[in-house]
Amino acid sequence: MNKFWTVVGFTFRNKVKAKSYVITTIIMAIIFSVLINLPYIISQFSSDAPDRIGYAGAPADLSRSDVSPSYIGSGLGAYFKKQEKPDYEFVPIADADSADATAKALNQALENGDIDAYIVFADAGSPGLFPKMEIRAKKKYSDEAVAELQAALQSVKLDHELQNLGLSDVQKQALFSQAEVSSVQINVSNGTATQEEVKEKTGAQYSMVYAIMFLLLMTIMSTGMLIATEITAEKSSRVMEVLVTSVSPLTQMFGKIFGMFIVGLMQIALYVIVFAINLSMPNNDSALKDIGINMADIPVSLYIYALLFYLIGYFLFATLYAGVGSLVSRTEELGQAVMPLTFLSIGGFYIGIFGLNAPGSTFVTVASFIPFFTPYIMFLRIGMVEPPFWQIAISLAALLVTTLASGWLSAKIYRTGVLMYGKRPSLKELRKAMKAYKL
Repeated sequence: MNKFWTVVGFTFRNKVKAKSYVITTIIMAIIFSVLINLPYIISQFSSDAPDRIGYAGAPADLSRSDVSPSYIGSGLGAYFKKQEKPDYEFVPIADADSADATAKALNQALENGDIDAYIVFADAGSPGLFPKMEIRAKKKYSDEAVAELQAALQSVKLDHELQNLGLSDVQKQALFSQAEVSSVQINVSNGTATQEEVKEKTGAQYSMVYAIMFLLLMTIMSTGMLIATEITAEKSSRVMEVLVTSVSPLTQMFGKIFGMFIVGLMQIALYVIVFAINLSMPNNDSALKDIGINMADIPVSLYIYALLFYLIGYFLFATLYAGVGSLVSRTEELGQAVMPLTFLSIGGFYIGIFGLNAPGSTFVTVASFIPFFTPYIMFLRIGMVEPPFWQIAISLAALLVTTLASGWLSAKIYRTGVLMYGKRPSLKELRKAMKAYKL
């Protein structure tokens, strides 16, 4: 055990003192801080004042049914005034004697900065159709802004059509009231249905499931690659020949894995602290409340399962990265060698992300029993649909057995692979060397 902790300590100190580790950690912490505060930063550079949009004519009487630029402009203004924080304010520009004079007045108001844009109308191409609207400005409005203005114009058009039909306010309310549909889960026994109580999943549980899957992916991708890279670098520099004479390969491999785990865990803990500090700042204090997240809603059992799946999932992939790294003689070949493991990890993460919308689907259920996907998918199911305990137990047992088997296999590969140089050993050569070594 003394040699094991010596390897752990050496690996930890070697990586933590590396400039690349320190610089990368600082840069990622800064990026996280910027992303969390991005809405506030953007708000400091943007004006809260709505865009002033001009239209020809004085404000119109909306009780009249004539379709004119002043009628539509007044209707659009009334539409946005109903909003708590309107993005647009519609401003009438004094009507002129002719179309040319009106256009000149609108352009002059735009040039003077009295308005940010103005709207003009064109015939829709057929009698009785609502006019087409065009917004003109010194900048091009985004597709989202155009869609918002189109929705407002559609509302004005609808009000106009309903006004022509002579519907009362009660009839309008009945026409546009939302039809309701609800879903009830029941149990049927002997022809009798009883309603089953279903606990709604909170936003906090949804967020935690996503966060644990993301953290697991980050840990596997970063520390797994660090383990493989260090082993390959020691092998290519012939340092490995000295190390195996003083420390057994098994102690050396698991010491590196555990040391890298502490390094990765410390880095992720720092990111979590940065995230928590930024989220608790005055400009973000209501962010969680606004999106309906309350950490007190998360049951204690979910934290326990998160820890189990996170730790076992990490060690499963870490042992495989160590085994693969011991087979490669040059760091240039490492990326191609670990690609299957990378695809497995990313595949589990993406299945989990898509499974957030359908956690009870057959595909997600089956994937949760595949050991390489279990840390992502079974935890997803626990957090979202509460599967039977026997399914959780089977998946955990399969994951644990697979982790132990991969550790045993990687140890044998590591013992034989670290001293094989030149070309990558074939499966036949590797099998012969592994048979000669008993764990």
